[in-house]
Amino acid sequence: MPKPEILDPQGKAVAGALPRLGFDGFVSVRQGKRFELEVDGDVTPEILAQAREAAVTLLSNPVIEDVVAVTDASGEGQ
Repeated sequence: MPKPEILDPQGKAVAGALPRLGFDGFVSVRQGKRFELEVDGDVTPEILAQAREAAVTLLSNPVIEDVVAVTDASGEGQ
């Protein structure tokens, strides 16, 4: 996700469109990106740690983005 201090024009555009479409309960929107990494075998704590490290060092730009979450999408191995 973009860090809070980084301008997010996509999020602003979505925030402006929501009330026009009848969605009134939201005050702001932040637009981010998501990666899905598939593993061969079980998702272990070590695999999750590797995914988190990859997210911080390779998949995100740490100058302007924060890594929000690294999770096991299958619900196993957490």
